[in-house]
Amino acid sequence: MSTLEDMDEETSYREPTDTSAGPTAAEGPYAECVLCRQPTEYPESTKGITLCPVCEWREAERTACSG
Repeated sequence: MSTLEDMDEETSYREPTDTSAGPTAAEGPYAECVLCRQPTEYPESTKGITLCPVCEWREAERTACSG
């Protein structure tokens, strides 16, 4: 098992393998956020309320228990 000390500069970082941006032809266009109308991470075919990552985070903060 390797530890962090065993790793050097060359092996500690890897380039991301998936560099595609935007929806693919199979997914189709992204759904709009129901709060701010920005694109979400979900395809338009997703049922229910779709939120963008920012609104999803804010909704989670709002509904989280404070105690």
